[in-house]
Amino acid sequence: MQAGDWRAADSACRRLTAQYPKFAAGWFAASHIATALRSAALALDAIDRAMGVEPDNIQFMMHRAQCLLALNRRSEALGVTDAVERRVPADPAIWSAIGTLRSYANDQRRSLAAYDRAVALAPHEPHFIYNRASVRRFLGDLEGAEADYDRVIALKPLDYEAYMNRSELRVQTALRNHVLQLEGLAASNITDWRGDVQVRFALAKEYEDLGEYAKSFEQLRSGAKRRREHLQYDVATDVATVDWIMSAFPAIQADTAPGAGAEAPIFVVGLPRSGTTLVERILSSHSGVSSAGELDCFAAAIVDAVRQRGGAAAVPRRELVARSAQLDFAALGEDYLRRARAQFGVGGRFVDKMPLNYLYCGLIRRALPNARIVHVTRYPMAVGYAMYKTLFKNGYPFSYDLREIGRYYVAYRRLMQHWQVTMPGAMHELSYEDLVANQLEETRRLLDYCGLEWEERCVAFHQNPAASTTASASQVRRPIYNSSISQWRHYEHQLSELRDEITSAGFCV
Repeated sequence: MQAGDWRAADSACRRLTAQYPKFAAGWFAASHIATALRSAALALDAIDRAMGVEPDNIQFMMHRAQCLLALNRRSEALGVTDAVERRVPADPAIWSAIGTLRSYANDQRRSLAAYDRAVALAPHEPHFIYNRASVRRFLGDLEGAEADYDRVIALKPLDYEAYMNRSELRVQTALRNHVLQLEGLAASNITDWRGDVQVRFALAKEYEDLGEYAKSFEQLRSGAKRRREHLQYDVATDVATVDWIMSAFPAIQADTAPGAGAEAPIFVVGLPRSGTTLVERILSSHSGVSSAGELDCFAAAIVDAVRQRGGAAAVPRRELVARSAQLDFAALGEDYLRRARAQFGVGGRFVDKMPLNYLYCGLIRRALPNARIVHVTRYPMAVGYAMYKTLFKNGYPFSYDLREIGRYYVAYRRLMQHWQVTMPGAMHELSYEDLVANQLEETRRLLDYCGLEWEERCVAFHQNPAASTTASASQVRRPIYNSSISQWRHYEHQLSELRDEITSAGFCV
């Protein structure tokens, strides 16, 4: 296990548990191994065997909750966590684990309470303080988050991610910024490439806030280039995927799944950094709608349905796309709803704002004909630059090279045009720029499309106390602002490769 040789560890552990079936630690190890091998069901079975021997072991209970959450059994996971809280000793590590599980389960307020306990018990442990800062940011306590990041940096000066997250919390000013500190770090020849990338993205953000645009882009280009060097990615595969989807779904029939999705989930789709989080906050501010965040449930339901139909554990992407057109769409819609409700416990109408669901609009239309699809658009140069300057925690590997962003954008536009032709009237197109310019009018049109009555709270979305865990977690706490619409124009020359890719494909910038 320590060497990361999980197959060998699994073989050894099977011999151990067979010979000593009442050795609880053996089953505990077996559960960790199964988790590493991505077999959540086996992991749960193993930890249940461990708890059969030691039913009151707090560590086992917390691991069981983690296994349940991995299986999208959220309410059960939180129930186990409640039981742990009632008997947990004054152990900061256990309280931190509770905070982490509750945060992953989108129970952010109780996550914060758990981290408060952990920090109170271990006030000089930077890991606990860092995690609390993250939850504070999700909940909109940006001042508290900044204070926590300051403490982390004081205790652990080489926690480069803390520097980056701190820079993102607010607009930096001439009187209050961290540029000198970040410049010193950047000049120190950081050996950890991840740390170097994080510091350069932080510097780019702060330089931009201060209007030092040449310096900002220099740092951004350096950070993005180094991040790209450590990715195994070929944008040609994503471009080809669009062609495969268009070929598999030449026309859309929405009447093949009667009754599926009668509660009408709302999908907010588009490119990352296009304004999807803003639209989600507007919708989830309505009393009749809750937010499920960025769910991977639809994509997971497709993959599992294709695998079950074909009997293969792994299916090449092109074949997966082709087979997805032959699925039982009613069953697919029901499976999606089951997964979504289990994963985040949402009831009634909810918003799923996974941007990449734009790939599945045809499937969504067939599987959930009563669902609403809101496509958020943004000017290509603006959204391209916004993606380029964001250091995503996971996903979007195309976003660290300007030409790859351009090629990906062109493929995205082609697919969305295909959906518009094959599903006329099925999607609501919402321009980020129009929303910023005409907030009231565009919000009314959005609510009308979704079948929602007007509520003033949707205009005051920034007062919504619900958590936000996306890259826009800080921005959505502010009223609508227009400063980001033309921000890219400060870098017109530096963004020429992006512009060339877009215009050569016939799209305006």
